[in-house]
Amino acid sequence: MTIERIAPGARMSGAVVHGDTVYLSGHVSADRSQGVRGQTAAVLARIEERLAACGSDKSKLLAVTIWLADISTFDEMNEVWDAWVDRANPPARATVQAKLASPDYLVEIAAIAAK
Repeated sequence: MTIERIAPGARMSGAVVHGDTVYLSGHVSADRSQGVRGQTAAVLARIEERLAACGSDKSKLLAVTIWLADISTFDEMNEVWDAWVDRANPPARATVQAKLASPDYLVEIAAIAAK
């Protein structure tokens, strides 16, 4: 079984495909000036792009982990998530508060999907 690394960098790959499973690294917004809603929308758009590059899509998400810099923004993040997620195929999901790599990052999302 082959392993395909998508957008590999010095420390990590943007995604790794092993067999029929796609593992996405944690994604953050490129525009750190946006609020939680804007950053969430940007990250979900990047996830859709990354899934497409791997031959998958959001309907095939298996599990998602969301890290919020401030858990009080949970409802704001969920407004964007609820409009984006495939309601017929919701993934397993965990959301936690965490100190992210930069104080300007408000949300980070990682995912696992079927191909």
